[in-house]
Amino acid sequence: MFDSHGRQITYLRVSVTDRCDLRCSYCAVPGRVLLERRHILSLEEITRICGVFADLGVRKIRITGGEPLVRRGVLTLFQNLAGLNRLDEVTLTTNGTQLGSFADGLVKAGVRRVNVSLDTLDAARFKAIAGRDVLEQVLNGIAVARQAGLSVKINMVVMTDTTDGEIDSLIRWCGMGGLDLTLIEVMPMGPAKLPVLSKHLALRDRLERRWRLTPLCERTGGPARYVRVNETGGRLGFITPMSANFCEGCNRVRLTSDGILKLCLDRGDSINLRSLLQAGATDEDLKQVILSAVEGKPKGHDFTREPSKVSPQRSMSAIGG
Repeated sequence: MFDSHGRQITYLRVSVTDRCDLRCSYCAVPGRVLLERRHILSLEEITRICGVFADLGVRKIRITGGEPLVRRGVLTLFQNLAGLNRLDEVTLTTNGTQLGSFADGLVKAGVRRVNVSLDTLDAARFKAIAGRDVLEQVLNGIAVARQAGLSVKINMVVMTDTTDGEIDSLIRWCGMGGLDLTLIEVMPMGPAKLPVLSKHLALRDRLERRWRLTPLCERTGGPARYVRVNETGGRLGFITPMSANFCEGCNRVRLTSDGILKLCLDRGDSINLRSLLQAGATDEDLKQVILSAVEGKPKGHDFTREPSKVSPQRSMSAIGG
């Protein structure tokens, strides 16, 4: 499955809920109305759509939210997706609060890797960012997940008020624990405002002055570019959608929890697959609609536009992280 710019689409990110048990400052929009349950795709509908994408060449599916582990019955979805033998991998992005309770079930359902969002190791700072004092719960979830056999990668969103000390602490902590760390540049969505680049543009240079970083050619199928931190032996990734965007190699599309197929985070172009399902569309019908939509995938985002000219769907918690 290719778009009109020659990019092969092999990666589908699926949001299973717009709900989350945290209220992270860069993600949740104050006052946003949550979707009613009747508007959310059922687990069976998600499985069916994922099966169609697998038939079209998607090989990796990442389950996201909101917080996916607050979705009732979500382990059933992982079990269903494990039956799609055309997939190479099913992964999960989580805030980690529920991970300790789900780790064993995820492993039994065939999940091998999870990404955990963790922006600081300071409890007070964590509470200020996430709105809840649950840092220890998240750290315990990570420990339990690793004991269960899951490979864990840490995602840190670098904000304008993130200190260099917080980044260094996470680099050391991840290195000691054998965890990959990815630093993510904030995108101007929801409460995140333009410009947010000044911090990240200079970050790599500052890190290279404090750490010995060796570039790596390894890729995980996503947008991160990795280096080896020689002092810790750990891998450090950079995701830079703004300061050094990666649209040219974009291989992914997104499915929201209410069935909207989004071709680009920055664009309003979307297809309502849930409406097609409810209208009785066959799998072949869905394939034709998806192929047509993917062909029109935009060449790249344009987050530099003024807020009044951007897509109205700006919240990551609504679209899926």
